[in-house]
Amino acid sequence: MAWDFETDPDFALELEWIDQFVSEEVEPLDHVLGSPWDIHAPGFQTLVRPLQRIVKARGLWACHLGPELGGQGFGQVKLALMNEILGRSEFAPVVFGAQAPDSGNSEILAHYGTVEQKSRYLAPLLANDIVSCFAMTEPQGGADPKQFKTLAQRDGDQWVLTGEKWFASNARYADFYIVMAITDPDVTVYQGATMFIVPASTPGVRILRNVGCGDGEQTHAYVSFDKVRLDECNVLGGVGQAFAVAQVRLGGGRVHHAMRVIGQAGKALDALCERALSRTTQGSLLAEKQMIQERIADSWIELEQFRLLVMRTAWRIDKYQDYRKVRKDISAVKAAMPKVLHDIAARALHIHGSIGASNEMPFANLVNRAFQMGLADGPTEVHKVTVAKQVLRDYSPSTALFPAYHRPTAQAAAREKFKAQL
Repeated sequence: MAWDFETDPDFALELEWIDQFVSEEVEPLDHVLGSPWDIHAPGFQTLVRPLQRIVKARGLWACHLGPELGGQGFGQVKLALMNEILGRSEFAPVVFGAQAPDSGNSEILAHYGTVEQKSRYLAPLLANDIVSCFAMTEPQGGADPKQFKTLAQRDGDQWVLTGEKWFASNARYADFYIVMAITDPDVTVYQGATMFIVPASTPGVRILRNVGCGDGEQTHAYVSFDKVRLDECNVLGGVGQAFAVAQVRLGGGRVHHAMRVIGQAGKALDALCERALSRTTQGSLLAEKQMIQERIADSWIELEQFRLLVMRTAWRIDKYQDYRKVRKDISAVKAAMPKVLHDIAARALHIHGSIGASNEMPFANLVNRAFQMGLADGPTEVHKVTVAKQVLRDYSPSTALFPAYHRPTAQAAAREKFKAQL
C-alpha cells in the first residue's frame, strides 16, 4: 500500500514558515497597496521588494519552475500545499514569484521560447522586473476558439495582427502580451491558430478600456490590435501551434487557481466560525443555533472534499507527468471550484449580517470571485462536459436486451454459476 496523507517533515517546516510569513508580513499589504501587478509603484518598491528578497534567500522563489530558471522545480503536490497558503493574500503570489498570468506565461516561454525570446522576455519576467498579459478570449465569442476573429496575416517577412481581445489579464501593467490569433482560417482553429509575443509599446496596440470585478483594481482590459506589425521572431512555439502552447499553461494554471481558492474559502470558513462564537441573538450564541451549525458543517465538509480532490489531482500530475492523462481530474477540479468558494463565502456573508454584505468585509468580493472562477480558463459547463466524456470512455454499452445488472438476468447468471453446488 502506498496511500499517504502526511507531509514530508522538512517541507512541513517550510510550510510553517510560509504560513507565519504570509500572516504577519504579506497579508497586511492587501490593505495598504493597490494592484500586485503595479510593480513600479513606490509602495511596491518599498514594501514588496524586501519581502521578495527574503523569499529568494529562503529558496522559495518561483517554485513552479526548475532550478535552471531559478526555481525549485516543485511538483504539484508541494505547490498545492504552498498555494493554499498563498491564496489567502492578494500579494502573496507576487511575493513568492508565482503570480498569474506571469507564472503561466513564464512556463510557456520556458518550454517554447527561443533563446532570444527567453533572454528578452523570460529572464526579466522571472525576476519580476516586468509583468505580462495573456490575451486569448474575445468580446464576441468569449472563450470559444471557434468564434475567434483576431487575424494575423503574412506580409512579406512580417505578420500583421488585427482584432480585439476581451478581459486580457493584466494588460494595463504588462510589458508584453501573449496573444492567440488565427493564422489559417481555412483549417480548424486547433490547427490554424498561432501564439504571438506582442510588446505593449508596439504601434497599433491600444487599451480601449480597463475592466474590474468587484471592488478591486481594474486589472483586465478590452484591447484593440490595429494592423500591428510583428516579425517572425514574435511567433511563440511555431505557426499553427497555439493550442499546444496554451495547454502547457492552462492545465497547471487551472489547478493552481484551485489551490489558491482553498486558501480563500478557508479564510471565509474561519470568519464564519469566529462570528458564530462571537455573536448572540435570541438569547444564545449563533454557534448554538442548529441552522448555523449546519452551515458550518456543510462548509467544512465541502472544503475538505474539495481539498482532497485537488491534492489527488496534484499527485496524479506528478505521477504521470502528462496533463492529458489527468484531463478529467483537472476539469473536475475546475468545475467544483466556483461552487465551493461561492457557498462558503455566501454563508460567511449571511452570518455577518449587514456588515457582511458591505464593502467593509471581503465576502461579497469572494462571491463575485466565485463567478469569475467559473469563467476563467474555460466555463464550468465546458469542464463538466469534459468530465462526462472522460468518464464514459471507461464504459461500454450493453448489447443484450436486458443489462447484466438487471435482477432477473443476474439471478439467472448466478444460478448457472452455482448450479453444481445448489
